[in-house]
Amino acid sequence: MSIDVARVFIGFDTKEVIAYHVLCQSILENSTMPVEFSPLVLSNLKGVFDRERNSLQSTEFSFSRFMVPALCDYQGWALFMDCDMLMRADIAELWALRDERYAVQCVKHDYTPKVETKFLGQTQTKYEKKNWSSVILFNNAKCRALTPDYVNTATGLQLHQFKWLEGDENIGEIPAEWNWLVNEYDHKDDAKNVHFTDGGPYFEEYKNDDYADEWFAARERTLFVQQRAG
Repeated sequence: MSIDVARVFIGFDTKEVIAYHVLCQSILENSTMPVEFSPLVLSNLKGVFDRERNSLQSTEFSFSRFMVPALCDYQGWALFMDCDMLMRADIAELWALRDERYAVQCVKHDYTPKVETKFLGQTQTKYEKKNWSSVILFNNAKCRALTPDYVNTATGLQLHQFKWLEGDENIGEIPAEWNWLVNEYDHKDDAKNVHFTDGGPYFEEYKNDDYADEWFAARERTLFVQQRAG
């Protein structure tokens, strides 16, 4: 019997370590299906991903996310998520949205960031398809253009604007509640996955943002589990 497992890759940043673990915890607490986690840690990708970091990268995983299809040997499906998120619904619902017609699926945000800077004083860059790549369902077999060589050398806009696809018709859409942008969008009670895109509650200036209380509660449950396990 074949068992469906959600394969989830999460961006890992050494400045936001707790964010990765809390997101994993929030996914596990709500999931009704098996989940396999793979953190995208730069030190684990040496020899495969060797791109130098530039000043416009706000996170360590800005470009490594596009290694996901290669890491899956271009087989099956995988989900990528930024680490600064909190899952509030069953990931099985998101996983069920996979559509073989598309190479990738994402929330097609259409907005201009309200702020000029975000966490740690970093510039809030503005470009077409902003934040589309922060949650991606990859149909890996249709993403063979994302070779390690291409990911290591393509421009940021080529990657994040999905210019490696033959056309936007290969980009499927998922509902906005699966990548709800905190502060950019109004509070939504039934948002399924919230994204602290300006900065997570673990940074002092964002500790009172929408959904921050839920994030801190999830952090406490994460730490409690870790203490019991130790």
